[in-house]
This record gives sequence, C-alpha cells and structure tokens, in this order.
Amino acid sequence: MSFPSKDGPNSYIWKLKDVYNARLGDNWPGSGGSLGLFAGGIAPAQTNVIAQINIKSAANATDFGDLIGSANKNLGSMGSSFTRGVFAGGHTDGSYTAGVNVVQYVEFATTGNAADFGDSTYSAERRASSSGGSDSTRGISYGGFTFQPSDVFYNIIDYITFASTGNSIDFGDMTVSALGRAQCGSNIRGVAAGGLSSGSTFRNTIDFITIQSTGNATDFGDLNVSVSALAGASSSTRGTFAGGNPGLSNTIDFITIASTGNATDFGDLTTATTGLAGVSNGSRGVFGGGSTPTIVNTIQFITIDTTGNATDFGDLIAATSSLAGSSNGHGGLQ
Repeated sequence: MSFPSKDGPNSYIWKLKDVYNARLGDNWPGSGGSLGLFAGGIAPAQTNVIAQINIKSAANATDFGDLIGSANKNLGSMGSSFTRGVFAGGHTDGSYTAGVNVVQYVEFATTGNAADFGDSTYSAERRASSSGGSDSTRGISYGGFTFQPSDVFYNIIDYITFASTGNSIDFGDMTVSALGRAQCGSNIRGVAAGGLSSGSTFRNTIDFITIQSTGNATDFGDLNVSVSALAGASSSTRGTFAGGNPGLSNTIDFITIASTGNATDFGDLTTATTGLAGVSNGSRGVFGGGSTPTIVNTIQFITIDTTGNATDFGDLIAATSSLAGSSNGHGGLQ
C-alpha cells in the first residue's frame, strides 16, 4: 500500500500493519501525530515514569508506562520516528555518579514500559544530560557529560536507525563540548542550542547538522541568552528554544531552520523555568515540568509559527524536573 506524503503519492511503500499503526497513533500524514511523552527526571527523587499528553488538546498528563530500571534523571532523548520514541543515558542517583549507558525505546501505538534498544557510543563512561532529535528514520544524540571515571563534557554526536535495534554509531562532533543543550529540527537539519561547558561556561551557541549525512556540526548563530537545561520544539520550518539557567530564564527564542543566523525573540514562558522538556506536533510546542526553582508539574504551550507568550496547557502526573520529551509529530516528521 502506498503511504501518502508531500513528496508524492508513492514515496513510501508500507505494509498494512504499519499503516494501521500509523492511523492508530494519529500519525497519518496530514493529520499530524499528537502524542507527546515526558519521561524520567526528579520528582523530587528520581522517577522512571513516562507521562503522555495529546498535544492537540490542553489537559493533564496521564500514565503511559515506565522506563527501564527504577529511576532516571538527566535522561536524554534520541528523537522519534512516526512509531518509536527513543531515550538514552541518564543518572540513577542523587550524587550524579551512577550513570547508565542504556538506549531504550517505546512504541507510540501502545502504552507500556520501555524496552532495551542498545548502548550509547561512550558506554563505559555512561553519558547523561545529552539532547536529541531526528527525522523519520534516524535519531540523533548531542553532547552530555559524565562524572565517572572523571568529569568529562562531550562534543560527540551519535545516531541510531529507528527501524532496527542496536548500539549507537558515531556521527561526528559538535562545535562545543556541552551538556543540557536543546534540540529542534526539520526533516533535513538537526539543530542544537545552548548548553553548559567545563568551567561553568554557559553557551549561546547554535549548531546544525544534516541528519542523513555524517560529519561535524556547523555554526548556525547564537541564542539571545547563554543558557543550559533549556527545551526545544519545532515545526518543519521554525525551531523554538525555551527557558534554562543560570538565573532561571523565561525567554523563548526562535530560528528559521533552513537558514543560519542569530535567534529572534519569540515571547516568554508563563514562569521562568529550567530543566523542562519540549515536545511538538509540528504546529504546537509544549513544554513540561522543570524547576522555578521549586520543582513544578506545569505544562505550557505555544503555537510555533506565530510569536507570543506561552499559555497554560495542564499538569504533569507529578512535579518533575530534568526530564526528557518525545513525540510522534515533530518538525522532523513533517
């Protein structure tokens, strides 16, 4: 059966089962996937909960399932396809010493617990606080850090192929070594912004890559503020970056993904927040959780292709910070 797309009526050939799953997940092209997930974090102890929302409809989150293991904070996303969301790394203790190298995934069409996908490229050093994004076939992980066996801030970029399982593969390097970056992108480009580097250096750097190639990132421009632990969300043409620290930022910046240049002011979050996570359905960006500095259950949203301040969406299952987001309709899937 032909799978319709903007590239033509016969751009993809899918099995009937795949078409059924796409329909079931509100994922058929033109309808816009609307499932958003918020996973792991601190609530205030480490949590393994995966919460779900319908991005199209403002409401409180509900339970989706659990991550592998008992808890995970500073979890990284590796993006998502139409059918799978992938998460990587993280810490399982309050002292940041017990890291994991696990890459895990969920199937959007069914609620349930995450399953093992493989390991990250730097498996011995158990990287956390990476960021990630994707097109429809390849997931990307940017940067991160580890305290074991020594303090290391990474500039590495990994990738995985959603349709298979296995260990991550080296893609190239970012222009900076940093943790806590935010990611957005189109179906061609992945963009990573901000972050914290060694020496408590907060970054305003924006990098980009071509997702279906390999190689080092290229400088895109700068954010309006130098921040880490911010969140990203995008349409197919515009990327947004929200919140972060130091000083608890309420800033939302935006870029035009296909060009290069410095970010432009979009508006403000409802409250200055760091450690939040972002998801999108390609038109609406939703930011969940974080610290103000009190850990919050707040979910707020924007309309990506306009400008303006964020609006209240609902609440997470519990107040949670340092969590990761994933969705089945983001800008890389448009």
